[in-house]
Amino acid sequence: MNIPVTSTSRLGTNWIGLRTIVIREFSRIVRIWGQTLLPPAVTATLYFVIFGHLIGNRIGEMGGYRYLQYIAPGLIMMSVITNSFGNVVSSFFGARFGKYIEELLVSPLPDWLIVIGYVAGGLVRGLSVGLIVTVVAMLFSQLTVHSPWVIVAAVLLTSMVFGLGGFINAVFAKSFDHISWFPTFILTPLTYFGGVFYSIDLLPPWARLLSHANPVLYMVNAFRYGFLGVSDVDIGLSFGIMLGSLVILFSVAVGLMRKGIGIRE
Repeated sequence: MNIPVTSTSRLGTNWIGLRTIVIREFSRIVRIWGQTLLPPAVTATLYFVIFGHLIGNRIGEMGGYRYLQYIAPGLIMMSVITNSFGNVVSSFFGARFGKYIEELLVSPLPDWLIVIGYVAGGLVRGLSVGLIVTVVAMLFSQLTVHSPWVIVAAVLLTSMVFGLGGFINAVFAKSFDHISWFPTFILTPLTYFGGVFYSIDLLPPWARLLSHANPVLYMVNAFRYGFLGVSDVDIGLSFGIMLGSLVILFSVAVGLMRKGIGIRE
């Protein structure tokens, strides 16, 4: 006898599946906190001590603020980016490597929900690390809040965008070495040249024009605007780029899941 599947039961199944993935990701983050939460706090402290105090005192002001205060939002966002990306790429590739991704593939969960579950795990780690680095920043500088809604929207969108980037990286990776290629050769240069440590107004015209092709620039400046009220780029354009990137990367990630690229091969 076939039991009809109602929309209510399907919704309940999807919710249980999503909750299970997120709880598993959260448990993983907490279980290995010495690798997921502690290193960003130490790294941020070193950045604030070296760049903020030792070098920042020689630089003076930037954008109308003390250098330490100016770079604080950028350092927070850089931590969110790297940890959101790193959590998803390592977790999903680990699922592929350990073959327990097959349990998800044979489950009634749709592909888009699996993607959302892993990205939600990256979001949890990204926001947790961002909160920790924010506390560290407050110990070294006085962070003001110009627009809390801009801060929340920018950090959520950025974390999800790079979580999706980590998911796509994990799909194509063939070994654990491959999951470090993109962060090393692409992600790190993008963040360092994304206006974290400087205003692009200091750059020559050709370099300033080139910087506008870097999506991280718009994310960092939107986040900085939320704290300080200053930005090198238009805030509306920044959110447009973040939303567009989110839609495109999500579509690509779901498409890769449906085709089974790197998973069913």
